[in-house]
Amino acid sequence: DYITPPPYGIWLPPHLEHSGLNRTAVSHGTLYVHESLCTHLPKQPGILLSSPLVTAIFSHLRLLHQQADLMENTAEYQRLLHVILDQLHQAKLVSSYLPHSEHPALKQLLDYLHQHPADQSALEQLAQRINMTERTLARYCQKELGMSLHEWRQRLKVMKAMSMLNAGQTVENIALELGYANASAFINMFKKWMLCTPDQFRKSALKP
Repeated sequence: DYITPPPYGIWLPPHLEHSGLNRTAVSHGTLYVHESLCTHLPKQPGILLSSPLVTAIFSHLRLLHQQADLMENTAEYQRLLHVILDQLHQAKLVSSYLPHSEHPALKQLLDYLHQHPADQSALEQLAQRINMTERTLARYCQKELGMSLHEWRQRLKVMKAMSMLNAGQTVENIALELGYANASAFINMFKKWMLCTPDQFRKSALKP
């Protein structure tokens, strides 16, 4: 199972049987890549951490299609598609936007953070919770999660924030629930990861 927040997309290689399920109303787009152009793309499915340029071009193409201003056989259309393809070739593939671990001690800590996203404990304090040194915890995070614990916690906050935004909670309340002293700090974090503000995300999610 794959779940990813915008602006990233899920990559599915050719001939892979799959299905999708949306538990809430969503707006999304699908880009089909001909099998002959997939040589340099990943052979396994996953989440492609693509650049903001991919999102911008994709949104531009969708808008032009809606306005019937762009024909698919034009040179402009083909150039834009090739730029997207070039960018996807360079994108990093990850198995999960918010990976987990079955390592007993690390799993215990990650489960705790899931339940207490507002916890602001430093890495050293979190390491002490599971009887590890700060250095050992940092090493296990890189090995098991492929990222630092700081980055993992930021991604966790983003995922939880999206759910709360979709549920209609105010930005101020979400900021407090996620451990931020004020809404501005939360908005800055959200914009860094999502390339849009919480209110912009909420409005886009409500579009038909």
